[in-house]
Amino acid sequence: MMGHAGMAATAVRYLRSVGASTSAGRPVDPLPRPELRAVREDERSPVEAAEFRRVLGNFASGVTIVTAPAAAGGTEGAAGTDGGGPSGPAGFACQSFSSLSLDPPLVAFMVARTSTTWPRIARAGVFCVNILGTGQGDLCRGFAVSGADKFAGVPYEPSPATGSPLLTGVPAWIDCAIHTVHTGGDHLIVVGRVEALGAAEDEGAAGTGPLLFHRGTFGSFESL
Repeated sequence: MMGHAGMAATAVRYLRSVGASTSAGRPVDPLPRPELRAVREDERSPVEAAEFRRVLGNFASGVTIVTAPAAAGGTEGAAGTDGGGPSGPAGFACQSFSSLSLDPPLVAFMVARTSTTWPRIARAGVFCVNILGTGQGDLCRGFAVSGADKFAGVPYEPSPATGSPLLTGVPAWIDCAIHTVHTGGDHLIVVGRVEALGAAEDEGAAGTGPLLFHRGTFGSFESL
């Protein structure tokens, strides 16, 4: 197994490969793309992608929007293909979010290696997880597409610890610094150390409960 030093080195190499600043100044070659197959070239994969998606779609999850601040000297809201444009804030809709550790306080989210938004979050070195409520399905859809300014018309303020966009009206938020990054097949596992967090005192914020995603559709929670 890879020790803490090895994991830290892996994260540093990845962040440098996407242009993030690190404490050391010497250049490091980017990590090679990992082998994604678990079988030989002459073998059939034991799980079809469509079946994998169909079965895993039965697991209901909450929905978040992960955001990061604009690059230093950038202009928020500039037109672009992801987030608020190349020099604006970045953000994407994320289902694969989870709490990870209480001591130290850590959370994690997964992002596709092909994501065009992730390198901008990596360069920022920080992010804010905006947990969505039942009335924010359209907001989620807006951040799930590419090729547009996702922040157009979306009110937000800087989060208190990292300055990442904290979207107006979300039931809860978690402000983080990137702690480690691990490879996981065709995705990256991003671990964040929590610097600040909060929840709306009004339980009716953004609807009456959390926004849920199940089998391709949004839904809501009802207590038994």
